[in-house]
Amino acid sequence: MRLLELDSRGEVESTKNFIVGDIPPYAILSHTWFPDEEEVTFSDLQNGSGKSKAGYVKIRFCGEQARKDGLRYFWVDTCCIDKANHTELSEAIASMFGWYRDAKKCYVFLADVSTSIRDSHGETRQMWESAFRTSKWFTRGWTLQELIAPSQVEFFSREREFLGDKRLLEQQIFHITKIPILALRGTSMSNFSVEERMRWAANRETKRKEDQAYCLLGIFGVFLPLIYGEGENAYIRLIRKVRKSSKGQECTRTRPF
Repeated sequence: MRLLELDSRGEVESTKNFIVGDIPPYAILSHTWFPDEEEVTFSDLQNGSGKSKAGYVKIRFCGEQARKDGLRYFWVDTCCIDKANHTELSEAIASMFGWYRDAKKCYVFLADVSTSIRDSHGETRQMWESAFRTSKWFTRGWTLQELIAPSQVEFFSREREFLGDKRLLEQQIFHITKIPILALRGTSMSNFSVEERMRWAANRETKRKEDQAYCLLGIFGVFLPLIYGEGENAYIRLIRKVRKSSKGQECTRTRPF
């Protein structure tokens, strides 16, 4: 697992690859992607060309917030995975649920939720709560596991202001997602039926068809080889794998997305 840290000047730099059992405490970022060309890639970070991109703001935010929380290291998906390396990408996707679960803190950066907008009475809370309920973050496939897996999930506005954590906002999150409170509080996924977990993914979107299956691997605790280009066959493979691992539980062939 490759992590990030802030150097003495506050600049972001990449660490070595830590092996399992030797991974230090870290924070992790959850977010919705800007257009691809605005996100900082692994290559951008290595050659120093990422600072001018819009996505660099999210990376700096994660590092600075981690430092405030006493954490030296942090992880951001856009630039901690060399996506040009298929083996590394496959290993990362297979490990993703565990990485979020093991993070000391998960920071959710909500680019479409502002705490600077005030209502007619000069109050901001009602305005950001409305934006929170309709945030794109709750509609993405990958953010499902990013909500469920970590024990400590903290939400921040685009101004980097703290909105609340998963426990404080659990009633709002339940009404938005229909995910049971027990699941939000860390109850094992095996306590929820296959069909119920499928419903949590209903109406969520992914940029690539295959990711509609791959983003659920951690939710069901299964592994699939990645075959980008296979389209909806990825979901068929997922269903077969889940049926086998769940010992015959009913599992719909209809995609939840």
